[in-house]
Amino acid sequence: MSPYRIVFSKMCHLPVEIEHRPYWALKEINLKADACEEERRLQLQELEELRLESYDSAMWYKERTKLWHDKNLRNKELHVGQKVLLFQSRLKLMHGKLKSRWVGPFTVVALRTNGVVELKGSGPNSNSFIVNGHRVKIFRDSSELCVVKEIPLRIPTPSPN
Repeated sequence: MSPYRIVFSKMCHLPVEIEHRPYWALKEINLKADACEEERRLQLQELEELRLESYDSAMWYKERTKLWHDKNLRNKELHVGQKVLLFQSRLKLMHGKLKSRWVGPFTVVALRTNGVVELKGSGPNSNSFIVNGHRVKIFRDSSELCVVKEIPLRIPTPSPN
């Protein structure tokens, strides 16, 4: 039973043209089966070409991004006896947003292969320990800070109107 018959209690009679339009379209498609097959094959081939092109462009994008990143890296030149700060990665467990994640200063005792650094605390009884070189940065104390020339700003005077 059709919804039209449920609502209006009578059959719905469509004009012949509307009723047979889907049949005519289906008949038209079936007559051109070879052409449809060829067209679909071309569409799939074009889709494959687009996929390969996007893969290549993504590869070039990654390569350019890596070159830009590597160009902007700064090498840390550490020396024995130099003071460094250590990045504390476990600070997430402690409360306080504004706490610094850098602790120290520590003194570099030895530089080993593959970027490993041996550090010693500032106390007389502190033991030395080994950390990854990526977790340290050079400590700059107040004597090494550069002095910036102060430039006074003029207060703007209101213009007479």
